[in-house]
Amino acid sequence: MTQAKKGDTVKIHYTGRLQDGSVFDSSSGREPLQFIIGSGQVIVGFDEAVTGMKVGEKKTAEIPCEKAYGERNASMVMVVDRKQVPAELDPEVGQRLEMGSPSGELLTVNIVDVNDEKITLDANPPLAGEDLTFDIELVGIS
Repeated sequence: MTQAKKGDTVKIHYTGRLQDGSVFDSSSGREPLQFIIGSGQVIVGFDEAVTGMKVGEKKTAEIPCEKAYGERNASMVMVVDRKQVPAELDPEVGQRLEMGSPSGELLTVNIVDVNDEKITLDANPPLAGEDLTFDIELVGIS
């Protein structure tokens, strides 16, 4: 039976959990996730976990943060003056915004603190610094 390898298009069902057991994402009730192994469409550790699997195989993969979304980077947390935020925006903790970076890239940031004068924004990926666990089932290779 064929094993999944770099360059293959695979379809998988998965459930992703944090170290405390809470589920952060799942394909349950949806179409399987489809991606090309080694293309950068998924985190490195997920690519590595699926590589070598056979159709119908199930496994649990422990993925350290270095092979997931990386360590949290303190330099990606910024405090801005509330006056810099458009007046029509009513910022709330947990809200996600898109903003331009100095290099012209579009950044997605999470509001992590709000007070009358300042807003704290975090541009780290939400799962940065987290070791992840995935239950994976390979359902197709093409």
